[in-house]
Amino acid sequence: MAAQPDPGKILILATEDCAYPGVNAVGQAHMNYPSNTFVMRVKAPVLFPEKFYLNCFDKGIAGIIVMSCGVECPYEGAYSALARRIDGVYRLMKARGLDLRRLRLTAICTVCTRAFINEVKQMNQVIAELGPPGAEAIQAPAAAPAAA
Repeated sequence: MAAQPDPGKILILATEDCAYPGVNAVGQAHMNYPSNTFVMRVKAPVLFPEKFYLNCFDKGIAGIIVMSCGVECPYEGAYSALARRIDGVYRLMKARGLDLRRLRLTAICTVCTRAFINEVKQMNQVIAELGPPGAEAIQAPAAAPAAA
């Protein structure tokens, strides 16, 4: 039997007030999701600087899903600050030639089990298409030479 190719790792930053209880509900319901998923329980994802995300890609994390409370965040102004931070990360990713689909910001509530599983499945499809971080920059077609 041939070995399955490594699908790449997915890091999930799950807020402890909203998304993490949703992830926990998935486990309590014995629902299945891919084993290449690593969930990190966080107070508020806005605490992570832009460099954190780039370092994750440098270290081989193929996709990152930031699961937050959305506008219902208990910390005033945190969600809008997080959205601005993610926009900044997107600019840095674009400069590096990383596909922006590798990073996703989504709101997951305490009982959003199907939404959690759908997000993970979608990210798995993206990383299966793209390969390891940086591969998309290598696979991009070379620019056509300038006409003389």
